[in-house]
Amino acid sequence: MNKKILVLKGDGIGPEVVNQALKVLDAISQKYNHKFEYTEALIGGVAIDKYGVPLPEETLDMAKASDAVFLGAVGDWKYDKLDPSIRPEKGLLGIRKGLGLFANLRPVKILDELVSSSPLKENLIKGADIMIIRELTGGVYFGEPKGEDTKNGERIAFNTMLYSESEVRRIAKVAFETAMKRNKKVCSVDKANVLDVSRFWREIVTDVAKEYPKVELSHMYVDNAAMQLVIHPKQFDVILTSNLFGDILSDEASVLSGSLGLLPSASLSEGKVGMFEPCHGSAPDFKGLNRLNPIATILSAAMMLKYGFGMEEEAKAVETAVLEILKQGYRTEDIFKNEDEKLVGTSKMGDLIAEQVSKK
Repeated sequence: MNKKILVLKGDGIGPEVVNQALKVLDAISQKYNHKFEYTEALIGGVAIDKYGVPLPEETLDMAKASDAVFLGAVGDWKYDKLDPSIRPEKGLLGIRKGLGLFANLRPVKILDELVSSSPLKENLIKGADIMIIRELTGGVYFGEPKGEDTKNGERIAFNTMLYSESEVRRIAKVAFETAMKRNKKVCSVDKANVLDVSRFWREIVTDVAKEYPKVELSHMYVDNAAMQLVIHPKQFDVILTSNLFGDILSDEASVLSGSLGLLPSASLSEGKVGMFEPCHGSAPDFKGLNRLNPIATILSAAMMLKYGFGMEEEAKAVETAVLEILKQGYRTEDIFKNEDEKLVGTSKMGDLIAEQVSKK
């Protein structure tokens, strides 16, 4: 099977971790007789440096012509003083909107081998397996009006949390369809005790639930959900939530595994092109140091195989290889806890997992 993949390595550690995932994809292509055709383009800070904008039209056009987009990360401290409209993060928001990537899937699964990496007690997290489904192209990040103004003689700033019924319905359907393949439980997270938009969200989600009588639906306020994630995470199966709340909760959920370096993500559209990226940022302070964990990026490649290309067996091979290398005691510094483990760098971890994939 031939697939065209647009590779956006981005900023900071993005190129380093993406290169490790490409090693693993190359091992998959050889083992299963696939052909992955890689093309590269710029996004984020590197695009600003060359073109003056974080998302060149050429990059978006190339993305639309690909079978999938594989992203490292965007951002760097040196761009913080730029006008907000052209900062690196605007490139990320732009490509999500441009490709219609409305559904963000972020799995948080606690591996037995890494229970000790978490700051939480083993009895709280062992066996936790959560899928966070975040609406990605609506809400406060995209709502209008937004900006700054002057009112009563002083400066003000404002953003608008806006959702249409169709936006809520389609992300709710993704959550319920996902739950049907898991443990048939959806917890919809909102702030319906305060926000009109959340009351609207809850009403629509409840209506969509009627189409899925086998799925148990519950609702939870976002402040309580933030607490429950760390005191009783195993109660959750699928968490459905809006763009802003999902952004916060999915990063908070990284504490369960002990590191953002372990969490992958998939962003899906109603069309053919999805985007796959680790949940962590660009970590510019660690650029070129060969220290950070590439596993989140490698597992994002597995999500691309599964959700982007329908290659279930190949995705499982990557996940199994990651687990086996962890069982053998190899660790990057973010998850290195004791002298019995084997500390390795970014590149070595990529080599080990790719070699494991290649084994018969």
